[in-house]
Amino acid sequence: MTTSDNANDASKAYEAELTEWIKDEKAAIELINTTGLLWFDKSIELVIFRNQLVDRSASEILNLHNYAGNVVGKPINIQDSLLLAKEIASMEFAPSRIDLGRLATEWLNEKAAYATASQFIIEKLGNFLGKDKRVLKPKDVVLYGFGRIGRIAARELISQAGKGEQLRLRAIVTRSNSDEDITKRASLLRQDSVHGPFPGTIIEDFENKALIINGHMVKMIAAENPATIDYESFGIFDALLIDNTGVTRDRNGLSEHLKSKGISKVLLTAPGKGDIPNVVYGVNQEAVDRETENVFSAASCTTNAIVPVIKVISKNLGITTGHIETIHSYTNDQNLLDNYHKKYRRGRSAALNMVITETGAGSAVAKVIPELAGLFTSNSVRVPTPNVSLAILNLQVETKTNVTDVNSVLRNAALHGELVEQIQFSVSQELVSSDLVGNPCASIVDSPATLVSGDGKSIVLYVWYDNEYGYTRQVIRYAKYLSNVIRLTYY
Repeated sequence: MTTSDNANDASKAYEAELTEWIKDEKAAIELINTTGLLWFDKSIELVIFRNQLVDRSASEILNLHNYAGNVVGKPINIQDSLLLAKEIASMEFAPSRIDLGRLATEWLNEKAAYATASQFIIEKLGNFLGKDKRVLKPKDVVLYGFGRIGRIAARELISQAGKGEQLRLRAIVTRSNSDEDITKRASLLRQDSVHGPFPGTIIEDFENKALIINGHMVKMIAAENPATIDYESFGIFDALLIDNTGVTRDRNGLSEHLKSKGISKVLLTAPGKGDIPNVVYGVNQEAVDRETENVFSAASCTTNAIVPVIKVISKNLGITTGHIETIHSYTNDQNLLDNYHKKYRRGRSAALNMVITETGAGSAVAKVIPELAGLFTSNSVRVPTPNVSLAILNLQVETKTNVTDVNSVLRNAALHGELVEQIQFSVSQELVSSDLVGNPCASIVDSPATLVSGDGKSIVLYVWYDNEYGYTRQVIRYAKYLSNVIRLTYY
């Protein structure tokens, strides 16, 4: 073959590859349109292995298909995803959240058994047919405090509003609502040094003391005493209040919110003290009666990261003892430069030092899974990164095992069962912390880093987590559960 022939073949290969990519990108654009119509018209959200498709670009959607193929070991095709999405759009389903990744995988494996894609969808989602299968009553939400978690929660509540049938952000409470204060709050919501710009519009409405966020009028309320606010005067009734301040964590303090007109339940975004139930959504939410209890805790970011993985290992291999070491990004609790601090070491510059500090992660496990009480020690090292943390779980197990089996157990939990929203299974050899900014899962298992001792009884797991965004997604999942606005799900 001549040099000219080789050049011609290379040129044809290039053109063929480009043509195929353009075809797929067109399909992705059509999928974006179908996804949007389902979301805003029918309260049906399509995801790919828990990764949202709403507000994604065509290239991002194609990348998610590539990721899905790596996880399940099958080449999931954008053309198949589009076909299935259009079939769903042609039918009348109840409000639901449907994993297109799972559906496309099953279609790839089983389509020979079905005459049409329509027949396949009816077989898989038949229980979702009919809008009356799930009727949702929207729940008003108030954010008390507007710091790191509060602002991310505001972003997510707005971005997940869709048709408005689930959670509705109605108000944000801070110490002041002067025009200057509202302007600054709006600026912090628009731009975030870690999570980037807010993908929407934010308008300051000084006359009404509000922010209009993507068309949602959110009242900005000023208050020092949580018990004195009359939320009903703002048209807010029977609301769930999410306390992001962490100022008080016991029942007496948090119950002050319930003295306000318009608040029926309180959710704390920090570990609760005393008899307040600490919940990791996906693990123990059903152990707490949401009808009779009215004060709840979503535990800590670290607890939400480690408990799902510990539950899987405990169930499959048994745990005799363990040590939890968290490599945690610095927080507002530390000093930017050396200065006085009531806790040892935290007074030293967060941006310049690794700082050993305590963590309640070990004891927190027992609050969520009581049968594991007393099995864990824990400690933490704060490091000079602004977001994304790492939990190193050193576990002694009852059943002899190996790296392949441990990873297989965790991979299965990430794809099937009750923890698919909480656990993500990573196969990347190149994963670093900044890759996980904005990851929606509570726990990301770094499978290439898994270690098992020679006797098969000691395992070391590396579990990443976005301690801001991933945790906030857990808070909102629990908020939806408490508000009884969970849609039907197919994962």
